[in-house]
Amino acid sequence: MFNTVDMHCDTIMKIYQSKQQGTAERLRRNTYQIDREKLEKGEYLLQNFALFMDMKETDSPYTTCKEMIQCFHEEMADNQDWISPVTTYEEILTNQKNGKISALLTMEEGAPIQGELKKLEEFYKDGVRMITLTWNYPNEIGYPNAAFFDEQSKILSVNQKGLTKQGIAVVQRMEELGMIIDVSHGSDQLVEDVLTYTNKPFVASHSNARAVCPHFRNLSDSLIKKIAERGGVIGMNYCDLFITEDGSGSLIEGLVTHIKHFRDIGGIDCIGLGSDFDGIPVTQELIDASTVSKLHQALIQAGFSTQELEKIFYGNVLRLYKEVLR
Repeated sequence: MFNTVDMHCDTIMKIYQSKQQGTAERLRRNTYQIDREKLEKGEYLLQNFALFMDMKETDSPYTTCKEMIQCFHEEMADNQDWISPVTTYEEILTNQKNGKISALLTMEEGAPIQGELKKLEEFYKDGVRMITLTWNYPNEIGYPNAAFFDEQSKILSVNQKGLTKQGIAVVQRMEELGMIIDVSHGSDQLVEDVLTYTNKPFVASHSNARAVCPHFRNLSDSLIKKIAERGGVIGMNYCDLFITEDGSGSLIEGLVTHIKHFRDIGGIDCIGLGSDFDGIPVTQELIDASTVSKLHQALIQAGFSTQELEKIFYGNVLRLYKEVLR
């Protein structure tokens, strides 16, 4: 038996799109990587559900995000017999006691708040408790690594921009509110700026180790150490391109290699899970949420202790949620 806490998936985006298209995909049962049966087979305690929209595919990120929030709450109402939304650590424990999976609402792409603290507070009232500050485009909050990566040379520029003046105000207000700052996708400088202008632990909800796989979406050893020293947690992303340099080989063996590296660099307390299910290509090794026990078993075979596995699969994330969420 084990419990699974996953800091990132894009399932609500897929369900929202399916409703727009008039198809019948729902959270209870669908053809995606996360639904009731898959979560229950994966022994999930909590799943973060991200509100994601590509800024180039919507005329109004704010409006699209509000519609996705409505979609999330409709799904929660339709599935209240087995899953329930949470905004605090205590609610997670209550759901566990009642035999329910917890759902934490997050936002991937800070553009919907338009750099405005009033909109940030509005989304907090809507139940959003984590914000990935940027996706792959600059926004009012800051800059992503994608903006500083040269596709031809495969070099990530060291001359970067991080948080904007508005972005500094946003992350500081997030701390005051009890919202979790998420630096996945952010530029290296953005992570440094978050470290400079905030005090509490934060996350990189779905990022791996750049020293193991040199993709700009992964974190440098220096940043891994600094996030870990702050008490932060980094969720392992199951996307093959972030695991091995050419996206080939064993996905699970690659993830074990990343997890070992994180343990060596930042310590066991900085490691969590952030699958990115329904936002990444489907692979046969970890086809959906029901197969996460394969990773658990591989880590046992790699010599990880029961205590270490508990920290990776749920303990580290819950510790941070207990400290930050309000």
